[in-house]
Amino acid sequence: MAWPDFLIIGAPKAGTTALHAALARHPALFMSAVKEPKFFLTDGPPPTRGGGPGDISTYREHVWRRADYEALFAAAPAGTLRGESTPFYLYDRQAQRRIQAQLPDAKLIVIIRDPVERAHSNWTHLWSAGLDPIDDFVAACADEDRRVAAGWAQFWHYTRLGRYGEQLEHLFTLFPREHVLVLRYRQLVDSPAETLDSICTFLGVPSGVVAEVPRENVTAHPERSFSHLAISQAVRAITATGRHLPGTAATAMARPLERMLQQKARSRQPLTWEQRQALLPYFEADVPLLGKVTESDFSDWLQPRERSGGLVGERPPGQWQARNGRPQSRA
Repeated sequence: MAWPDFLIIGAPKAGTTALHAALARHPALFMSAVKEPKFFLTDGPPPTRGGGPGDISTYREHVWRRADYEALFAAAPAGTLRGESTPFYLYDRQAQRRIQAQLPDAKLIVIIRDPVERAHSNWTHLWSAGLDPIDDFVAACADEDRRVAAGWAQFWHYTRLGRYGEQLEHLFTLFPREHVLVLRYRQLVDSPAETLDSICTFLGVPSGVVAEVPRENVTAHPERSFSHLAISQAVRAITATGRHLPGTAATAMARPLERMLQQKARSRQPLTWEQRQALLPYFEADVPLLGKVTESDFSDWLQPRERSGGLVGERPPGQWQARNGRPQSRA
């Protein structure tokens, strides 16, 4: 019986894909080949209907059967620590409880990112994939309550996913603080070697072994155009009809269109101060709570930013936006 020893539990669009790839290079760590199995998000099979564009295809990628989840770690060499990365575990209170019930001694890694920047990267990810029909970031966030009420999946919860104070406050009722490592995303970007060493120390494996964080899951930012709108409509139509197709057939059909959308796209564009001002009210109460819970100062997140957070810029050659729930190379 194989279960993980540690989990990277959040947050989405805060570097979990890149961190997963970096830690997979450490000989004392074994990271699941499926980066985002989502096992603890449900108690049984995930939903089979409803949700927003593409949600059903994502649900079908869940590794929800116990035997399948255990199989992800069966090949771990003796003496290695086993880990997986599902960034929605931090957000989902039920997932936190399931983890505590099954893995009470697990160590948890949390990466938190400026919540406005995180939300923007989240929206850009879905816009560039042709899934979000709203071409304006602020307007898409304003539509969040309606989407949540309609049962859209968690990745559409642009602002809610960034309320880390609430999430960590609950997590600390279930796990002792010494089992939880909270890092800023900016640490991973600006000081990767030092940050990876701190993670290795937290996990109890040798430091100084991995020093780089690969550029993984860099988000594109296609401009609004007639072709983008037309291709996006086709993508959403495929995902809608895909509810009636077996397995991941709809995902396979939509993937070439997603590549067309992103092929000549710009890198993710920096936010304006006006956009930040429109989003900050969503987080004004939570940022002080986060500071209280972590005994750290996050007040800079309520200010203008000197630069746009994230791995922006040109993508590495041949890289496409990550699709989680698929096996990834351990090279």
